[in-house]
Amino acid sequence: MQPEKDIIIDVKNLHKYFYDNHILKGLNFSIEKGELISVIGRSGCGKTTLLRCLNLLEYFDEGTIRIAGITLNRKLPDKKKTNIIQRTKKMTGTSVKPFVEPNEEEAVDEDFQIKALTLRKRVGMLFQNLNLFPHLTVLENVTLAPVLVNNTNKIEANAEAKRLLDKVELSKFADRYPSQLSGGQAQRVAIARALAMKPLVMLYDEPTSALDPELVGEVIKVMNKLHDDGMTQIVVTHAMSFAKNASNRVIFMEDGEIVEIAPPEEIFNNPKNDSTKKYIKILND
Repeated sequence: MQPEKDIIIDVKNLHKYFYDNHILKGLNFSIEKGELISVIGRSGCGKTTLLRCLNLLEYFDEGTIRIAGITLNRKLPDKKKTNIIQRTKKMTGTSVKPFVEPNEEEAVDEDFQIKALTLRKRVGMLFQNLNLFPHLTVLENVTLAPVLVNNTNKIEANAEAKRLLDKVELSKFADRYPSQLSGGQAQRVAIARALAMKPLVMLYDEPTSALDPELVGEVIKVMNKLHDDGMTQIVVTHAMSFAKNASNRVIFMEDGEIVEIAPPEEIFNNPKNDSTKKYIKILND
């Protein structure tokens, strides 16, 4: 008898619209605790939007997300769904942009808002542009959120920040400012800052895309350490070597849909779907 899987992320029928553009088209997948998942695909296929929906930076329009012990459901009203479809058909081929109010501007009930806030505390995210505060030292960047959001004692926050900076091999840089760091060092500070909130899941949006090749290894080393520690991680990446060598599984997306999910050796050496085969062939040519 096989042991029961410890599912930490479960996504069912996930849809997201931006105005009349259907960005995510009914995604379904689950992730076990401790897995490192790479998400690959052409630019514009919905990879970043998926990450932003997983930590509720964007409210998804329809579906169910269960992540880190929090379950959120949304149902797009039939009237709005019909309106989106009709407007999209009507405006096809014209240069006029129809307007449908973005769902995140609509009111959500208090229970949803409370759950969303709790989920954001449990899911860390590393952005492409990092968003480190330039006027704060490395140590202050890492301690700020625990003190302000979690009401952590400053002495305790400083001690934890120093431990995390040591983990990402930046303990000697605690008193430096972001402008005094290399790109790889700044990425690792951003990872330490996210970890300071004690997340159960980490999300990364192209964590190595802006780095010189010699600095990429610094960031990947930290991510591999977290993987060894059992952290669940989802990485949107164009770094195929990382996806091949570090991932438990790879998700290939195209046009807002998940086309294939499989171990990296299958995705890169023996993909099942024709779209995946074409994408991998382009990478190899």
